[in-house]
Amino acid sequence: MDKVEIIAWGGNGGDGVVSFRREKFVPFGGPDGGDGGAGGNIYIAADRSVTTLRQFRRKKHFKAVSGRSGSKQKRHGAKGDDLLIVVPLGTMIFLKEEEQEVLLADLSQQGQKVLVAKGGTGGLGNVHFATARNQAPRVATKGEPGEELCLILDLKLIADVGIIGYPNVGKSTLLAAVSKAKPKIADYPFTTREPALGVVETGMKTFVVAEIPGLIDDAHLGRGLGHDFLRHAERTKVLLHLLDGSSPTLIDDMNNLNRELTLFKPSLAQKPQLVAVNKIDLPQVQSRLPDVKQLFSSLGVAVFFVSAVTKRGVPELLSAIVEVVDRASREQAELEMPVVVFRPKPRIKRR
Repeated sequence: MDKVEIIAWGGNGGDGVVSFRREKFVPFGGPDGGDGGAGGNIYIAADRSVTTLRQFRRKKHFKAVSGRSGSKQKRHGAKGDDLLIVVPLGTMIFLKEEEQEVLLADLSQQGQKVLVAKGGTGGLGNVHFATARNQAPRVATKGEPGEELCLILDLKLIADVGIIGYPNVGKSTLLAAVSKAKPKIADYPFTTREPALGVVETGMKTFVVAEIPGLIDDAHLGRGLGHDFLRHAERTKVLLHLLDGSSPTLIDDMNNLNRELTLFKPSLAQKPQLVAVNKIDLPQVQSRLPDVKQLFSSLGVAVFFVSAVTKRGVPELLSAIVEVVDRASREQAELEMPVVVFRPKPRIKRR
């Protein structure tokens, strides 16, 4: 549930009314029909307390409240209440028109809100149609219908660290070991069908970790969970390559991960990366650890050796992640910092 299609209706405008003053001692009261109220708008807002789009599994139609009709004595109808739809951070909103998708907004900041469907304007009462020749108009207008739009909500997780790796390397186990997240854990491939988030607290630092669904070769072409994996990796600051210590092709596994990243989007391969070898608690992995360390050392690759089950080596890995995340955050802030240009006003000479 990281991509859903919904229908959004703005509220209809209330109708204007035909009414005339009928008061004692007012023989020529004239028209006094009020205007209808405007329909409610539909807004979509980002909130970090929401992490998935599961709420849209069953409910896909949303309609704001319509405006009320006007009444006599020039009373306006009440405006319809607005409708606020809350989505996770990182949700992209697309307008679907004739099989094309047009980006409306990218909600990447807490509290960011966008108007997606406007309510209809209220109709005019007959008081607006009075003229010198027609002093008793029996005409009023209907309220306009609200906008009806087909929207696509596409969630791309925003996390500090993305755990990537082949199926069954222990990504879910590691996420559960470092956070309070409870991803599905089993001994068969593709246990994780959608990304899972967890908040890690180490010392005075906290950061968000996303377990990205496993990939296979040619994931950039859409094989396996292909694009579902890669699209979520775009929003992370740091990538953690998790390798299976029992794999006979550790280096090939690492290289293939980077190749898939590059083929999908070259900028992904440029992200800061950490490499960790998991399952060092297994006897067969323990016996080959010296050879594995020497292999990575000869390639000049810094690697961490951990056991997600026993948490051995995990504290050292978390400390390294904190340093890399802090550095990446500073670099990102510098890139996003606006350039301030001071333009002093010319002095005005007094006469």
